[in-house]
Amino acid sequence: MITIAGLTRKLPQGKVVLKDIRGQLEQGTFVAVVGPSGSGKSTLLRCLAMKETWNGGEYLYDGKNLLKASLFAKWKSRRKIAYLEQKPLLYERKSALKNVLIGAIGQVPWFRRVTGMVRNDDYMGAMETLESVGLIDRAHQQAEKLSGGERQRVAIARAIAHGAEMLLADEPVSGLDPHSQEDIMEMLKKICKEKKTTVVVAMHRVELAEKFADEIWGLKDGQIELIVRGRRLTGAEKVRLS
Repeated sequence: MITIAGLTRKLPQGKVVLKDIRGQLEQGTFVAVVGPSGSGKSTLLRCLAMKETWNGGEYLYDGKNLLKASLFAKWKSRRKIAYLEQKPLLYERKSALKNVLIGAIGQVPWFRRVTGMVRNDDYMGAMETLESVGLIDRAHQQAEKLSGGERQRVAIARAIAHGAEMLLADEPVSGLDPHSQEDIMEMLKKICKEKKTTVVVAMHRVELAEKFADEIWGLKDGQIELIVRGRRLTGAEKVRLS
């Protein structure tokens, strides 16, 4: 269980981007964060990934407040959290397989980044993960030659292979064709249920959130406007988020 209590985020200029955000993220739950542009969706995910400073509130992970934890404890927690940007950062000249094996940029030992050395068990695990996301036939293709949807799959496979307990995806289907959007959402849903990974997705398309998410968080002007679990939004609720 992850608990967010009173999350507040202010910009250096003083503008409040997030105000008193409260909610709980249960293990194995798929949460979609929806809302208009500028509502704070991306900032919320970056705060959950601890990539942005919290100006107030508590972040309870396994019962411990990460904001007051030691540097080592924060480092250990960050390793359990995978953050996927809208345009995944990959090693462009390396294959899909190498990207999964080496890990996320800046989150792996220097010798792996330099030598690319991996254990046989890691190799087999990475291949199985690529197969699970439908990319086994593209395993040896350079990242720079992959499509947008395939790049997202590599980023997701990388997170799975490195044992992420929480996967935060910022607009993972933006710019993709409708079929690819459905595929990515199906994949995230599958990971959520089979691996008990907590998945939080920021997105614009409410209809996709309604179809795939277990819970919908509606954000507007940096505040939680509504939290809906296990059903579609009503017309009035959609108007509140417009």
